[in-house]
Amino acid sequence: MTDDFDPDAPFELPIDGVLDLHHFRPGEVKDLVPDWIEECRARGLFTVRIVHGKGSGQLREKVHSVLRRLPQVERFSLASDRAGWGATVVHLRPPS
Repeated sequence: MTDDFDPDAPFELPIDGVLDLHHFRPGEVKDLVPDWIEECRARGLFTVRIVHGKGSGQLREKVHSVLRRLPQVERFSLASDRAGWGATVVHLRPPS
């Protein structure tokens, strides 16, 4: 039996308004988040959630740093609901 799984092979990420970063390496965040946000906007998703976990806060800060630089982002904040601990809610501007 052979294992054909290649962890570096590209795969299609479902675009449903929730990005769970637990499945990605920290170094992928700076490129992944802007691309994902563009796809969400293209699909009419303007309020989205990025799950970064609670942990030490390093991943959250990296995500927030990326979000601050994106003109497509209207505003963002930590999720306030109990299920949202470790997530950021992002409000996006519609494409012009």
